[in-house]
Amino acid sequence: MSRIGNLPVSVPEGVSVQVSETNLVTVKGPKGELSQQVNPDIKIEIREKDLVVSRPSESKQHKSMHGLYRSLINNMVIGVSKAYEIKLELVGVGYRAESKGQLLELSLGYSHDIIIELPPEIKFEAKTERRSNPVITLTSIDKQLIGHVASKIRSFRKPEPYKGKGIKFVGEQIRRKAGKSASV
Repeated sequence: MSRIGNLPVSVPEGVSVQVSETNLVTVKGPKGELSQQVNPDIKIEIREKDLVVSRPSESKQHKSMHGLYRSLINNMVIGVSKAYEIKLELVGVGYRAESKGQLLELSLGYSHDIIIELPPEIKFEAKTERRSNPVITLTSIDKQLIGHVASKIRSFRKPEPYKGKGIKFVGEQIRRKAGKSASV
């Protein structure tokens, strides 16, 4: 029994969901439009203000797809109504972030600056205030895309456990290690 798959997806006001004959689910809302191709075995029914995902059998593959597609559709509904936001913090002396159009320029202590071109679906902003670490804010309606881009940016300088330097998510707790202790 898929606990996630059995939950109905509630569709808020201002969001419309359409399912085509080829099982292409299109979700439109105030923030934008997203679509997802769903396996033909999975049935999607629209009931008043809810969306119900069902599977034809109890096979392992159908069970796994049931929960997966319900989660993907739910993420699309939330994305087009509220949008997703991820904040990354650059911890380290001399670490900087600048935004120039769709380019993000990072100075992370390497011999060269790292320049990343972000997809047009992602809006971002790099803020640096005095006496605080630079913060990069990513905003998008697509949860998969924003998570992928955030992890790609974080991979350029992951936080290290001794001093905590690197790129971390805001609010993330980094497990710290004790350094070398003097021998007796």
